[in-house]
Amino acid sequence: MSSYWKLHKFPILMVLISIGFYASFAYDLDRSDIIKLITLSLGLFFLCYKIIQFEKWNFKFLLVAGVLFRLVFFMVSPNLSQDFFRFIWDGELVRQGFNPYLFTPNDLMSQGNLVIANAQELHMGMGELSAKHFSNYPPLNQLLFAISAALGGKSILGSIIVMRSIIIFADLGILYFGIKLLKHLNRSSYLIFWYFLNPLVIIELTGNLHFEGVMLFFFMVALYFTAKKKWQWGGVFYAFAILTKLVPLIFLPLFLKHYGIKKSLAFYSLIGITVLVFTFPFFTMDFIAHYSATIGLWFSNFEFNASIYNIIKYVGQQFDIPAYEMIKAFGKIIPFIIIALVLLFTFLRNNKNTSSLMVSMLWILSCYYFLATTVHPWYIIFLVILAIFTEFRFPLVWSFTVTLSYWAYSNSQFEENLLILSIEYILVYGFLIYELMTLNNKNLLFCKN
Repeated sequence: MSSYWKLHKFPILMVLISIGFYASFAYDLDRSDIIKLITLSLGLFFLCYKIIQFEKWNFKFLLVAGVLFRLVFFMVSPNLSQDFFRFIWDGELVRQGFNPYLFTPNDLMSQGNLVIANAQELHMGMGELSAKHFSNYPPLNQLLFAISAALGGKSILGSIIVMRSIIIFADLGILYFGIKLLKHLNRSSYLIFWYFLNPLVIIELTGNLHFEGVMLFFFMVALYFTAKKKWQWGGVFYAFAILTKLVPLIFLPLFLKHYGIKKSLAFYSLIGITVLVFTFPFFTMDFIAHYSATIGLWFSNFEFNASIYNIIKYVGQQFDIPAYEMIKAFGKIIPFIIIALVLLFTFLRNNKNTSSLMVSMLWILSCYYFLATTVHPWYIIFLVILAIFTEFRFPLVWSFTVTLSYWAYSNSQFEENLLILSIEYILVYGFLIYELMTLNNKNLLFCKN
């Protein structure tokens, strides 16, 4: 034991300090205290870097460290996000046989006699914005919410613990399949710990209960089976990823060249059938109308932590163009730009091997987030997992700088500070340009590898 301590005392001390920082995040942080939030984040990212640097081949050590960091949050409610109230609300509805896509929480509360455990607290906690809109969470996500509500024993904390357990197990699954996929691609296995120990991943997924981690687990399994030429299993798990979060839909055209037309059509058909099976219990014509309208709001109504859009909006304001006109016009254009980008990456890149496929995915999703009007911190986690399988590291930089976006929570009006956002994106774009200038040409946008 003494020899182990002598050999690993600095990494052990860094793990203990990290646990203290995470505990401060979980139990002693008001999200309006932006200086403390950023300071803790900076410290955790530095410690993460040093722990991996010292112990990158000691997988057991890194695994234990990652689990301990997550367990710090196990018995506490999220303090940087209130989305979990809506998760439990939807779960209670599904558990009792109601369709969460047909009624807004405000509609149900106005009817009275609502038999949902903790209905008043959930309704108040989710916030005015969520309460007046229909649910935008896909069917498999709704099933996970229902399981959490059922096993939570009509307790908000109980449901939180169940959701947190699901997310932690998903992260362990990502670690397992991530290592297998890295080995298959002849890449260093320790790279997966840039995900597993990443403070943004731990805080936003385990801490704040965002289900991107569950989606990424299914996505990672799908890519592993894709790399192993088992497209049938790949299709099923890819459908599960879409049924948890819609983001993987954007990559589907890339499989045309990866599988060829005949096999890709079979792949798409399998995904479509799986999605339809899980969607059928919720399906009505109102479901289609409500769900599509709610998704549309993300393009034309909401804005948070945008980069290119904020530049365009600033220019528009100099010509007295109202902000609401800017976002609606920009929101209508974004889908067409993204479709064009996807088609370019589909037909100008080979995408035959898994490595090339993941580079295309990284660039498509990065461009989408650069253009998007809303980029919440947990969105960047998808880029982090993709970057691990490529030579690019700018998403790791972004996973730190995106915490600056929480500056908006430091004031009661939730107003963003454009100077702070400029710092975030200057660092990201600067590192991206540096990588484009220094990395081998084989990783550039439209290579024929």
